[in-house]
Amino acid sequence: MFDKLRALEDKFNEINERLMQPEVVNDSKLYTELMIEYRDLQPIVEKLKEYDKAKAEFDEAVEMMNDGGLDKDMKEMVQEQYDESKTAMAQLEDDLKILLLPKDPNDDRNVIIEIRGGAGGEEAALFANSLYRMYTMYAAQKGWQIDVMSANETELGGYKEITFTVSGQGAYSRLKYESGVHRVQRVPETESQGRVHTSTVTVAVLPEAEEVELDLNEERDIKMEVFRSSGAGGQHINKTSSAVRLIHIPTGTVVECQNERSQFQNRDKALKMLRAKLLDEKVRAQENEIASNRRSQVGTGDRSEKIRTYNFPESRISDHRIKLTLYKLEQILNGNLDEVIDALATADQAAKLAAQQEE
Repeated sequence: MFDKLRALEDKFNEINERLMQPEVVNDSKLYTELMIEYRDLQPIVEKLKEYDKAKAEFDEAVEMMNDGGLDKDMKEMVQEQYDESKTAMAQLEDDLKILLLPKDPNDDRNVIIEIRGGAGGEEAALFANSLYRMYTMYAAQKGWQIDVMSANETELGGYKEITFTVSGQGAYSRLKYESGVHRVQRVPETESQGRVHTSTVTVAVLPEAEEVELDLNEERDIKMEVFRSSGAGGQHINKTSSAVRLIHIPTGTVVECQNERSQFQNRDKALKMLRAKLLDEKVRAQENEIASNRRSQVGTGDRSEKIRTYNFPESRISDHRIKLTLYKLEQILNGNLDEVIDALATADQAAKLAAQQEE
């Protein structure tokens, strides 16, 4: 492991030197590529420096112990240095193992999120709105941008479905754990008897696809239909056929976009959604061929899986994949998702480390 780490450190130093060369600075494409590589290597190199410092302190303590001739106070100080540096080395070694895990190539991508009301009718649609609000508030904390691509709103302010993009560095790395069935348990406002109802909402998180990744012939593979937008949204609604539906003929995948005023803008967004869906299907097909890879992941699996329950009477949120229970429902629905996502990311890393050690 340390041979690999030293090689990465050398590579990092080499990139650092190249970034200061005028010919690299003037080549925007090369400069951007090197900066991405530099940014990826930086946390590994910084953690390795911490390890080297702890090891130097450990070696110093061992040498002083072996030399002998220490008085009582000095011996206690050296023993403390020995214990602390040994513990730090063990922890830093574990951290370095995690940093060396293969990186998900999609982690730095923007994402497209689809939220759909499931079982529960209007109550499910209202909770779909609550989840959309939760993700928009979380995105705001991270400095990410939200752009609604398509929405089907109900009369009471819920969503039968809503699709939106989240743009910002690391968006997929954080939000990829949200795919699956979200269950809500609460008393609906329309319930006169005060009974708790259970409803479900499905969330799909798709990494945004680059054009070069898919062999997609728009003329041959895509059928476009136009129709009039429906629902609330301004005077242009229902007056022009600006809404767009794209059908991918080889797979039957269908996407719609009706939120923009022009047909061209809706088509552009719909095409972005279609590319993301096709890339997602491609990646899932590849993963299904590698069953061990599927087992070593947390929360990026089957979307029919019930991943989380939001219980309003108890102010409780439970993530069933990692047996996490928090009594912070209001805070989490207000966008404070980091505690949940950090726990999922840690569990995912642990599972991948265990799978790597088995190989």
